[in-house]
Amino acid sequence: MRFVPVQSIKDNSILMKSIYGTHGEMLLNAGVVLNQHYKRKLIELGLNGVYVHDNISDNIEVVSVINDSLKNNAVQNIKNTFIFAAKPNTSKMEKRRSLINISDIVDSVIDDISKNKDMIINMIDLKVFDDYTFYHSVNVAVLSIVVGIALKLPRTTLHNLGTAAILHDIGKVFVPKHILNKSGKLTPEEWQILKNHSANGYNYLKDEFEVHHKCYQGVLQHHERWDGRGYPYQLSGKRISLFGRIIAVADVYDALISDRAYRKGFSPFEAMEYIMGGGGTMFDTEIVKIFTERVAPYPVGTIVSLSNDLVGIVVENHPGRATRPVVKVVKKDGKKIRPFVLDLWDPGTKAITIVDQIKDYQENILDL
Repeated sequence: MRFVPVQSIKDNSILMKSIYGTHGEMLLNAGVVLNQHYKRKLIELGLNGVYVHDNISDNIEVVSVINDSLKNNAVQNIKNTFIFAAKPNTSKMEKRRSLINISDIVDSVIDDISKNKDMIINMIDLKVFDDYTFYHSVNVAVLSIVVGIALKLPRTTLHNLGTAAILHDIGKVFVPKHILNKSGKLTPEEWQILKNHSANGYNYLKDEFEVHHKCYQGVLQHHERWDGRGYPYQLSGKRISLFGRIIAVADVYDALISDRAYRKGFSPFEAMEYIMGGGGTMFDTEIVKIFTERVAPYPVGTIVSLSNDLVGIVVENHPGRATRPVVKVVKKDGKKIRPFVLDLWDPGTKAITIVDQIKDYQENILDL
């Protein structure tokens, strides 16, 4: 199994993960044989990609960070929470029920991740474009909890961190959609409106939701920078709360690997390079170190080209050594070869490096 962009789906590929609609309804079951008709429908839906089984990904398993049912449920619940926030006539009871649902989901996410504490996170995710904010909120919660577990935070603190992370962008309900979805450069006035979302989210949660004070801090401070050049208060270093520092890294990483109205998403490796480059200026270097040890720059199923003119697919990542994965080699010098496995952590392969991460299905490289 591997993740491919929707535009790159080939006939007779088998769908490996079910597709859900914007209201949580099942649209396409895992196991369906894909064709051009399904491809057109998936493009219309606004999906960025799907998980498929094809010749190149035979016998490769991509383990989800959290189970698909929980992920879909989380997306729907955070969507409802945002909808309630945008409606002036939402009752206190509806808001309370929404918070209880979010709390239950955060607990379930912690349970799922805790079962595999040492797992390297393969964060290539299928997102529906129109629901980007909701998928993003769940992903930021997952990534933040992964870091929190690595820091050995107590269960209650993990729960508060997850709650802050999943609600970190609640203030965006007060930003006009034409600003959020603008494909061109924002005007200074539009940029200021967008920057207000963290403070607006903080104020909304303080007024409407009773959560731990650290949750409010995480929402307010997730755009502060380690060097003091962030917003809204230009805090620096450890004057920024731990929650703010963790969510800042998770937020930027998931935003970078996502397609947006104004750009295509980065590859996970490109996004990880950005995070690493921001250590000590944008981000806390301790958080960056933990993040890079837990999140794979080359997720399982990724196509890579190597420095010795080999092309292959990543089949495994080593905990703490994610830049040196295990690769199933399928081509050499542009020609098909009998596949073999190459472990880049093996001492005999130290001279071999990954030189490119191939994001799209390119016929001349991957046609097997």
